[in-house]
Amino acid sequence: MYRLYKKEKLCSEIAISRLFSRNDAAVRSALCYPLRVAWTVNDRRGVSCPQFLVSIPKKRLRHAVDRVRMRRVVRESYRLNRHLIPSDLPADIAFIYVASERLPYARVENAMKRLLAGINA
Repeated sequence: MYRLYKKEKLCSEIAISRLFSRNDAAVRSALCYPLRVAWTVNDRRGVSCPQFLVSIPKKRLRHAVDRVRMRRVVRESYRLNRHLIPSDLPADIAFIYVASERLPYARVENAMKRLLAGINA
C-alpha cells in the first residue's frame, strides 16, 4: 500500500521537458518553502496514476550526500502523503527543492501536505 512503484516515477523526457518549459500554459506551479511543485494533467499516457520526480539542484546543495539525503526525505514525504491526491489522476508532478540548506523532515512533510492539497483543489 505504501510502496512506490516504477509506474509512479516520471521518466518520459517529453513529459519532463513539458513540465519545465516556460511557455506551456497547461503547467501550473506552487511554492511552499522549501518545495516548489510544477504539475500538469497528461491524458495522453497509458498509466492513469500520478507520476512524479524530485529535483534537488546542485546550485542549492553543493554536497552530493546532502542532495541524496534531501531527495530521500522528499520522496518519503510524498510516499506517505500521496493519498491526498486522487489515485486515478493522470498528473505529471515535479518537486523542486528551493532551500539552500538541509531542513528537517517535519518541515518538508508540512510543505508536501500543503502542496498536495493544492494539487487536489
